[in-house]
Amino acid sequence: MRPGKGAVLGLACALVLLPTATVAPSLAQGLLPDDFFSAPIDPSAPTAVEAEELVFDSVRNEITARGDVVLRVSGYTLSGDRLVYRRADGEMELIGNVLVIDPAGNTSKSDRLDLTEGLKRVVLDSMTLTGRDGSRVTADDAEFDQVLNSILTNAQYAPCGDCVGPSGQRIGWSISAARIVQNADDNSITLEQPSLALLGVPVAWLPFLWLPDLSNDALATIPKPSLGYSEKTGVKVEVPFTVYSTRNTNVILSPTLLSRQGFLMGAEWIQRFDLGSFSIKASGLYQFDKTAFTFADAKTDWRGAIQAAGEFRPVEDWTIGAAYSVFTDSAYFADYMLDPRRSAVNEVYATHLSDDTYIDARIQQFNMLGENPDSVRDQQGIALPNIRVERSFALPPGGGRVEVEARLLGITRKLDYTTTVNAIPYDYGYAGNRVHGMAQASWQNQWTAGGAVVTPFVGLRLDAAGYDGGSALATAPAAQTLLGATPIAALDIRYPMAAYGNGVTHLVEPIAQIVYRGASSIAPGITNEDSQSLIFDDTNLFSYNRFSGIDRQETGLRVNLGGRYLASLMDGSYVELVGGQSFQLAGTNAFALGNPQQVGVGSGLENASSYAVVGAYGALANTLKVGGKLQVDTTTLDIARAGLGVSYGQDGWSGALNYRYAAATPMTGNIKNMHEVGVEASVPVAEYWSASGNAYWDLSANSFLQVGGGLTYNDGYLVISGDVTRTGPSHSSPNDLRATATFRLLAPAGFDVGYSGAVPVGNLLQ
Repeated sequence: MRPGKGAVLGLACALVLLPTATVAPSLAQGLLPDDFFSAPIDPSAPTAVEAEELVFDSVRNEITARGDVVLRVSGYTLSGDRLVYRRADGEMELIGNVLVIDPAGNTSKSDRLDLTEGLKRVVLDSMTLTGRDGSRVTADDAEFDQVLNSILTNAQYAPCGDCVGPSGQRIGWSISAARIVQNADDNSITLEQPSLALLGVPVAWLPFLWLPDLSNDALATIPKPSLGYSEKTGVKVEVPFTVYSTRNTNVILSPTLLSRQGFLMGAEWIQRFDLGSFSIKASGLYQFDKTAFTFADAKTDWRGAIQAAGEFRPVEDWTIGAAYSVFTDSAYFADYMLDPRRSAVNEVYATHLSDDTYIDARIQQFNMLGENPDSVRDQQGIALPNIRVERSFALPPGGGRVEVEARLLGITRKLDYTTTVNAIPYDYGYAGNRVHGMAQASWQNQWTAGGAVVTPFVGLRLDAAGYDGGSALATAPAAQTLLGATPIAALDIRYPMAAYGNGVTHLVEPIAQIVYRGASSIAPGITNEDSQSLIFDDTNLFSYNRFSGIDRQETGLRVNLGGRYLASLMDGSYVELVGGQSFQLAGTNAFALGNPQQVGVGSGLENASSYAVVGAYGALANTLKVGGKLQVDTTTLDIARAGLGVSYGQDGWSGALNYRYAAATPMTGNIKNMHEVGVEASVPVAEYWSASGNAYWDLSANSFLQVGGGLTYNDGYLVISGDVTRTGPSHSSPNDLRATATFRLLAPAGFDVGYSGAVPVGNLLQ
């Protein structure tokens, strides 16, 4: 029987592709697209087989399709020279120039494709998998066992396909391995004799490597050598390597040579479990020249640190963890250019996150890193505890939404934390014990009437706080207990008006808010631990409480008036303006009261009529982008703050203009205007190469603020760059010369790992 091309096999060939959803495993999570050969196969779906001829062999009990064979099932398309189906054992083999195309358009090429063992295993010889993004996986042979493993022999992954540029030069990077095994149960990857090639040149090799998966986070943990320099330590060369690696355990040694200080040794133990992992890292050295350091705590023979951290997920939606570090002195990490990781905070925590609930409970000890003696570290408080709870409830249709939030913050501090800026005192924290609990429930809904959008808001806030008066400062509060209840009512009214003409959509939206907060105290937390910063601009113009934490709150009756304008073009270009003003109508203005943290002073909200604020944003064809902010004193029309940023980027050319201004506020200790302007530019100098430069000028001091330049190689898969920056006398880090090196590996599917670090050069120019 020899039917013509287009014949349909109506037999159990519906199972031809088995669940070939595993034809390409999730081997390249983060490297290849998420839908790379992952579309499921429906065994009951009809399977069409086209061929030039179809032969039934009754003696061998085989069916053979020959000549331009094409199979289609569940969105997959298979083609080859010949298809053999052995009816006795249910095995099927596609032979010669095999091409598999998945529903997403990814392709796989091989010499043959075998479906054996009751269609439970797929074997490919001389396999080439090509993603629709151009990435490619090749192997001498590949075996995909749906039950457990995916095994590639003599495999190579290259995100850039052939990795050859338009001019014939090698580009990008690739990873090769004698054998790659992926465990389908946990997506872990085992690589035997892996090597990394950059621009076609092998640069790194390991005998063995195990990874929990191929996500960016997992690949970022691979040890990488580093080079650095400082005057205190000399040249630093670190070459970390893995000495033991299994599915559950990694042991990494980090020997480091320092030309001035000797030999620093680091060792890290990483242990993984089904529900989490922990790591312990120890490092230290005997200093050859301790006189190189000016910090008293650093002038010891031995210096080092131990860093430990762990995190587990015991049940769904819950994460528990801890981090703890001990070190000989707080400047150790900075002096030896080591990653402090989580050493700034010792903590134990538990976090719950679901669609409508967030819970975060922590006990925290804050460590002051850098050249800080014990007396300064004792000024840092211990959060005992720090708990945050948020829950939202959607009422039946038309009923609106109820939100509940709670916070409990306890602080224990040994010493007062104070400073003075140009004769203006700042009290950041008081010695003693303080605890503050807050709970708030609110309801809001949105109604539309006559074109207006009306959103009513009703809430109640309860506070309870206590302080033991452990500070001897005259500005500190006395020992006391404070209870408070704050009713909240607000109404947000907007009247959006839209129009379209000449390819432009216009939206004009006047906005009016009236907010009442009936608080008896603006300081429900007694002391202020978490509400110490405030900048009034267009982002918080329409806000019911502008303080960043719970220890301070707005009170009285306030009206916010303003509006929004948006012009949108078909090509994505747009212009947006947001602006307005806030007015205190009755009650105490929380921003007008003096406080030891100087919060709100000079913010533009301390008067009954606030400063006017405007935010302007725009983009032209996604190449030119503009953003600006303005804060104006409406009484004198003086500009209090201004900022402007303009950027351009297209075809390798890019540039930016940045301008910032902030008027002096002597009542906060800021006695000079901040007034600076800067330009940045990057131009292509060769294929994949670009040169960049930047220069900033301090207009107030009439001196240069910063100047720098660099060179970058970027072919879309590999990024290597270096730049040098010199700061001026009025910079926050004055007269500093710093070099920065960057190395990154990229893939179209979103993979992005690498290193970027600054190397202090000290007084080299001097």
